[in-house]
Amino acid sequence: MRVLGVDPGLANLGLGVVDGDVRRAVCLHQECVTTPSSQEMGQRLLTLHRRIAAVIDEFQPEAVALEDQILRRQADVAFKVGQAYGVVQLTCGQRGLPVYGYGPMQVKKALVGTGRADKEQIIYMVRANLGLRALTNNHAADALALALTHLASAPLVSRSALEVALQAAQKRGRRR
Repeated sequence: MRVLGVDPGLANLGLGVVDGDVRRAVCLHQECVTTPSSQEMGQRLLTLHRRIAAVIDEFQPEAVALEDQILRRQADVAFKVGQAYGVVQLTCGQRGLPVYGYGPMQVKKALVGTGRADKEQIIYMVRANLGLRALTNNHAADALALALTHLASAPLVSRSALEVALQAAQKRGRRR
């Protein structure tokens, strides 16, 4: 399975593409898209949209793993991250890509085995799982961690979707 991981942010948006399964994943791409605060907001969002779209078009992921917990103490920071989050959702929606949200605790648990892991442990596990010597930066590392989390969770997500479809089919059968 090929997955695009996205760490949303307005100033720094992490992108990472992995391919394979939870046991043997390969990093195809990692980057951090930066937009300067001096730039007009619409242009910053357009830059994010274009870069996300270009990565989707180039790597053709089957799913997108997006950090979905946008809790910030500062309202203005949360608002800006939320705008980047919306751009990601819009871009994926335009291309018909399913988006799966994961919180920081889910990522930590999937990669390290505990929800109390620190940043260095996550970075170590991303590098170890993907056989990487270096990472672009922490935003790209977070994006790759999200993609790996989806690979670890995908069998569960697929099974849940299958169960929902079977239950819906059974209900339709009973109505006839």
